[in-house]
Amino acid sequence: MKSDKALNNAANFAASAFASNPTGVYATVFKRAFDIVLAIAILPVLIPVIAVLWVIATRDGGSGFFGHLRVGKDGVPFRCWKVRTMVMGAQARLEQHLKDDPEAAQEWAEDHKLTNDPRITTHGNFLRRTSLDELPQIINVLKGEMSFVGPRPIVEDELVRYGPYRAMYLSLRPGITGLWQVSGRNDISYDERVNLDLDYSRKIGFFLDCRLILATAGTVLKRSGK
Repeated sequence: MKSDKALNNAANFAASAFASNPTGVYATVFKRAFDIVLAIAILPVLIPVIAVLWVIATRDGGSGFFGHLRVGKDGVPFRCWKVRTMVMGAQARLEQHLKDDPEAAQEWAEDHKLTNDPRITTHGNFLRRTSLDELPQIINVLKGEMSFVGPRPIVEDELVRYGPYRAMYLSLRPGITGLWQVSGRNDISYDERVNLDLDYSRKIGFFLDCRLILATAGTVLKRSGK
C-alpha cells in the first residue's frame, strides 16, 4: 500500500515537473512580444465595439464590465475582465438554482458551466455565443496577466482538477483563446480540457498561436461560445 502511494506520488511529481517550465525562444521571449504588438494593432478597432457593448450591458442599471478573480501565471490572482452578461445578484440566483435542480448541480460540479444558466441576461446569451463578452480581456493581455493563446483562465477551486499538471497551468499565462476553444469547447469534458492545455504547453509556437487565433475567428462566427 505504501509502495503504491509512493509510486503514485513519484509519477505525479514527474508529470508536474515535466510541464512546469515552457522552453524555446518563442515561448520564453517572443510570445509576450507578439501579444503586445497584436493587442496594440487591434485596440483601435476594438475600443468602439467594447464601448457599445458596455452601453448595452448597463441598461439594467448595473456595471457594464465584470472582473472575475482567476488564477494567473505563477499562481498570481488577477481580475479577468468581460462585458457583464449576468443579472445582478447572479451568485444568489445560481446557488438557489443548483439547490432546486439536482441535474444542474451535477452539470456544474463536472464542468463549472450550465447549458441553461438562469443568471444570463437577454443580451448575454448573444454576447457569450459570439464570445464578444471576452473582448475586454485585451486589457488583461496588455497588462501581462493573459496571453492571446493559452490555457482557459480558471478559478482557484479548479486547480485541483489539473492534478499532476497543476504546475503546467501555473507556468503559462491564461489565454483569451486556445485549443479548448477550437476543439468543441461546449462538448468536451474537464479532463479533456486539461489534456488540451497540456498538449498546448508541449507545442507552443508562433505558427500554432496564429492558427489558433484564426480558427477562433471561425468559431466566433459560428456562435458556438458558452
